[in-house]
Amino acid sequence: MARLIYSAITSLDGYVEDDHGKFDWGRPSEEVFRFVSDLERPIGTYLYGRRMYETMLYWEKEADLESSAPDYFRDFTRIWQAAEKVVYSRTLKSPPSAKTRIEREFQPAAVRHLKSTTRHDMTVAGAELAGQAIRAGLVDEIQQFVVPVIVGGGKPWLPNSLRLDLDLLGSSRFENGTVFLRYRPRTRGTES
Repeated sequence: MARLIYSAITSLDGYVEDDHGKFDWGRPSEEVFRFVSDLERPIGTYLYGRRMYETMLYWEKEADLESSAPDYFRDFTRIWQAAEKVVYSRTLKSPPSAKTRIEREFQPAAVRHLKSTTRHDMTVAGAELAGQAIRAGLVDEIQQFVVPVIVGGGKPWLPNSLRLDLDLLGSSRFENGTVFLRYRPRTRGTES
């Protein structure tokens, strides 16, 4: 059975985007980028909300495997392009990337079935979609890269009114001050 992992790069105050929808403050250093690639290597399926998918399309189109790109960019490009992608969108007509299918609605039973029939781990990306998966009790691990910046507002990485007890599985610290945290939910998410 596959694990479903939610991983996000956040500000210290818990946002994935600032008030202007920007996230350039979270650009990973080479060290963090290589670490992310190692985490993504065993992932076989990505579950995306539409906006996150459109952001990640960079790795399908512009991040070509040109020789001028750093080797860690080329490595991540290969990892991303090799994985299956499921995009939850009511507006996308057809996927502009390979190995991609569109689902109109997030259905917990369908994700549960996918987890039970998939050999490789899966990730869920996009704060809103991840919130739905956490509330449905589908997320097996939560990973947070905390960037040493406070942005003061924007899009929170976790849904409001959610109570979830966690066990710490590990942590890492990087030279640029970013901290990586890994947690396993101890209980199913509940509204507080």
